[in-house]
Amino acid sequence: MINTKCNSGAKINFKVRDITKISLLSAIAFLLMVFAEFPLPLFPSFLKFDLSDLPALIGGFAMGPVTGIIIEFIKNLLHFFFKSETGGVGNLANFIVGIGFVVPAAVVYSTNKTKKGAVIGMAVGTVTMTLLASLANYYVLIPLYAKVYSMDAILNMMSQANKAIVDLKTYIVYAVIPFNVLKAVVVSIITLLIYKKVSPILHR
Repeated sequence: MINTKCNSGAKINFKVRDITKISLLSAIAFLLMVFAEFPLPLFPSFLKFDLSDLPALIGGFAMGPVTGIIIEFIKNLLHFFFKSETGGVGNLANFIVGIGFVVPAAVVYSTNKTKKGAVIGMAVGTVTMTLLASLANYYVLIPLYAKVYSMDAILNMMSQANKAIVDLKTYIVYAVIPFNVLKAVVVSIITLLIYKKVSPILHR
């Protein structure tokens, strides 16, 4: 058994079987991120849709929000070493947005472990994720991308995908917000469909 402490000082115990489950969920998340990501029409090509937050959300529901954070971190760490094409900026974005969705959802669900609690948690996670993604893209991520490439090149890529995108603000409105809402809704629906089927395995 491995003991860690969260900021509140409460102990979080991870047994060997828990570490095995986290490792498996992280591996699935990584594979989904690598082999099942694809661009969507009307969105810049660097905004790739994938379901890699699904294992993190399921792990967060079954084992707590810290587990969700760990899965998001391992997934992005593996992706950074094996496939990153953005110097880690894309992985930072994915991690920030991912925990913005998974952690609030898992925290709410932990206080009310019912279908209603799950729906409320994922709705809260969707709002938090979208808000965090908007702020992170505007103030941190796109400026970092601009250092790797250039702001002109990035804006050109955005406008090619969607003519309504002419600057950073319109990128947030026409790309970041709808993209993250869509992603969160799809992940939420799949979670509702499969969680009760896989949760017995994760609770063994």
